[in-house]
Amino acid sequence: MNFIDEKIENYAFEHTEDEGSLLARLQKETYEKLEIPQMVTGRIEGQFLRFLALSIQAKRILEVGTFSGYGTLSMASALPDDGEIFTCDEDPDAIAFAKRFFSESPHGSKVRLLEGLALESIKTLSGPLDMSFIDADKVNYTNYYEAIMPLTRPGGLIIVDNVLWSGSVLNPIDESDKAIHSFNELVKSDSRVDKVLLTIRDGVYCLRKK
Repeated sequence: MNFIDEKIENYAFEHTEDEGSLLARLQKETYEKLEIPQMVTGRIEGQFLRFLALSIQAKRILEVGTFSGYGTLSMASALPDDGEIFTCDEDPDAIAFAKRFFSESPHGSKVRLLEGLALESIKTLSGPLDMSFIDADKVNYTNYYEAIMPLTRPGGLIIVDNVLWSGSVLNPIDESDKAIHSFNELVKSDSRVDKVLLTIRDGVYCLRKK
C-alpha cells in the first residue's frame, strides 16, 4: 500500500539531505543481491533516524534488525567518534553483506554487530541507551520493546518501524498483522512514553521515555 502519492514521495526524497555515494551504492546492491530488498531503510527514513540521533546527541544506540546495514550506517554517522551502535541480526547473508559496507564506511568502527537471536543479544547489553530502532520480526515487537525499555535512559528514544504494516493494522488477519496491532495498542496506552505515529514509509512510531 502506498500511503503517499509517488510524485510527492519523490519530491520529499529530492528535498532530503543526500546520503552520500556509499549508502546509495548499498541500496542499489541491496536490490541486486538480497531477498526482500524493499526492507532497506532508504534515504528519507535513514536521514530521519540520523536527524533524531543528532538531535539528542546520542552516544549509544541499539538497532534490532540490521538487514543490509543502511539504517545502521545512517545512525552511526550521527555518533561522535567514541559512540557505539549495537545492531542485531541472525541472517547470515544479510550479515555478510552489511559487514562489507561497514568495513568501507568511515563510521564502521562505531558498529558492534551482534549475531544471533536479538532477544538473547539484548540481554548482553547494559544501559543507558540513548536511542533504539526496532525493525525486525513483527511477532516479537512487544518483546523487543519490553526488553529495551529498562535499558533506555529518561529522555531516550525508541523508534519502531512498519507499524502501519501496509494498512493491515486496520483489519489484522495473520500473526504479524495481529502482533503489530497489539503492539500499537500497548504503546497507545503506555504511560511510560510520549508517542507519535508518523506515516513515514510503512509507519514509524516515535517514542520518548519519560
